[in-house]
Amino acid sequence: MLEAFENGYTLATHLYSGMSGVTRRNAFRYAGAIESAFIIDEMNVEIIADGIHLPPPLLKLIYKIKGPDRIALITDAMRAAGMGPGESMLGGLKNGLRVIVEDGVAKLPDRSSFAGSIATADRLVWNMVKMADIPLIEAIRMITVTPAKIIGVADKKGALVAGKDADIVIFNEDIEIQATIIKGRVVYQKA
Repeated sequence: MLEAFENGYTLATHLYSGMSGVTRRNAFRYAGAIESAFIIDEMNVEIIADGIHLPPPLLKLIYKIKGPDRIALITDAMRAAGMGPGESMLGGLKNGLRVIVEDGVAKLPDRSSFAGSIATADRLVWNMVKMADIPLIEAIRMITVTPAKIIGVADKKGALVAGKDADIVIFNEDIEIQATIIKGRVVYQKA
């Protein structure tokens, strides 16, 4: 990880998901990708904050170590995002993989692994605030400003300031979406 970072790698995608942690070789312990993402201060991390891929204690730990300026909340959502339990497809309808949606997540048919999240972005914010006790303003930062900086579009996205796109999501006190505005135009309004 250090060699990768020194050569321009700056983002740990899906922190904890499919990543190595501490391993033991003979009698010695070695840090894995997870610990490396924590140790390298300048390393940004993406977290699937659906409360299932990462339970509340891990959400709190990541926030405590990395802070809102290094964390991007991501859904990792697949076709069944926002849907209830049942079957769905990961990938194309004709040649995709059948998955089972249960327990708030998509799983492989044999239930041996997660196959993607069904969380929507508003739920990530809700989870960070309600499950991980993160201040709302910090959760919003992790889903707006920080991702915009990471992908290099902070000059146009991520904040409500003059000269940037007027992309706005309005939600109520329960973080339920009431309206969505894209470049100053209302594209969704709750009935």
